[in-house]
Amino acid sequence: MNKMIFYSAVLILYAFQSTSSKERSIRFSGYDWMVRNSNNKQGPGPNYFNDRCVWIDSQGFLHLVIQKDTATGNWLSAELTTKQSFGFGAYEFSVEGAIDKFDKNLVLGLFNYSGNDGFDELDIEIARWGNDRYPNLNYTVWPAEKPFRNYSYTKEFSIPGINTAQRFFWTKDSVVFTSLEGTGPGKQSLIATNTCTSPPNSISQRHMPVHINFWLFEGQPPADGKTKEVIIRSFTFKGK
Repeated sequence: MNKMIFYSAVLILYAFQSTSSKERSIRFSGYDWMVRNSNNKQGPGPNYFNDRCVWIDSQGFLHLVIQKDTATGNWLSAELTTKQSFGFGAYEFSVEGAIDKFDKNLVLGLFNYSGNDGFDELDIEIARWGNDRYPNLNYTVWPAEKPFRNYSYTKEFSIPGINTAQRFFWTKDSVVFTSLEGTGPGKQSLIATNTCTSPPNSISQRHMPVHINFWLFEGQPPADGKTKEVIIRSFTFKGK
């Protein structure tokens, strides 16, 4: 398990290099987002991030795709970030997809992040970090400052359907994570919940943008070599 935590620590670093291509803006769930586009491999992963892997359908749902570029042979991943920053409150991502059955190399990240590597970040990640034996649900709180360390919780889960709600509720001295299976109130069952309560300096106090990404662990393609897709039906935020 320590190895999994190490991977999470290393791979969440974001080095936006000068070789990034022009990024486009999209409107999703009432917010403006920038879609990441890179000409070279970048963290996390590293991966090639391409705006062809992000699109909105006629219902307003966000599609994230991992696919192989037939021209270059490179595998392409997806990421987008809100232009707006958010503070304390309730964050919810409505997800459609068999995320419990992800290939060991797939990572779905739902989080906020300040850009300060190794600090100021609250993560929900669906990933096995390249090892089928690792749990597939990961909650992580990255500290506000040294010498505090990251807080991490993991759990193995499976669900009968394809709809989940992934949530975190952030206050100045706690973060409550919750994952639910189902389509809405009265039809949902609990997958997991966990609360991080630590000294205030270990929990970020900064307003941060929200990130959504879908990428490949260590840049390794899916075992079956096929295109992968996940749908984010909505993102909501309610300030505290």
